Amino acid sequence: MNAAKRAIATTELLLIFPASLFMTALVVRTLQPLEDEPARTAERIVMWYAEREWTLWILLIALPLAVLVTGCATLIRSDAVQTLAAIRAHPTTLLIAATTLTAAGFLVIVVLHMLAN
Repeated sequence: MNAAKRAIATTELLLIFPASLFMTALVVRTLQPLEDEPARTAERIVMWYAEREWTLWILLIALPLAVLVTGCATLIRSDAVQTLAAIRAHPTTLLIAATTLTAAGFLVIVVLHMLAN
């Protein structure tokens, strides 16, 4: 089971990476003027995502949603007490929980932004 959880955690990290890159770029570009690095590179990343409509649906909604569903299913598979004990005992379970919460946060940000437009 530990190998399966490692595989799930690795897959979740790969799936959440594009949304993490975008969210990080959003923050970095606001930290300093766009003429300076790394804000200029962050702006390029944000504009790359903005110029392609599929990035919203695939990279910012579908992949984080897959991480959220997979993470919740993995964590719920055992009951809550066992899950809390597993989080303390197994770092991969903690990683699955962290990526699941991150995906949920990204989805909330994206959906709120979509509703605002």
